[in-house]
Amino acid sequence: MLKSIDPLLGPDLLYVLQAMGHGDELTIVDANYPAQSAGPDVIRLDVDATRTLDAVLSVLPLDTFVPEACWRMQVVDHPNQEEPIFAEFRAIIARREGPQFKLGGIERFAFYERAKHSFAILSTAERRLYGNIILKKGVIRPD
Repeated sequence: MLKSIDPLLGPDLLYVLQAMGHGDELTIVDANYPAQSAGPDVIRLDVDATRTLDAVLSVLPLDTFVPEACWRMQVVDHPNQEEPIFAEFRAIIARREGPQFKLGGIERFAFYERAKHSFAILSTAERRLYGNIILKKGVIRPD
């Protein structure tokens, strides 16, 4: 255990988050997502996606050099439909990184393709549908 570090952030996950560079992307996925066959390394977390997002954003800065730094999977055939988990994602992002960060939407198969190029995938026990989000890592500015 470490002071001020969420206990969900174990050694494997901390290594991944630290090893990521500016612009690298991290994908957090729900229990239905085909994470193991997607390509990148997978870290399994037996908690929900919102808990995972909150822990990750407690240490990971989002990219401020791009128009969007986080994306959710769009609902199939209803790209503008709002699932309850999307509001939770937005609230966590705003609390951890600020209200300037918007949650973009990506079509399902485009999301799969983008996730294939992620630095890693965090596979959660999230059972709510569309509990998938991609984050683009930013920088920590000097004091």
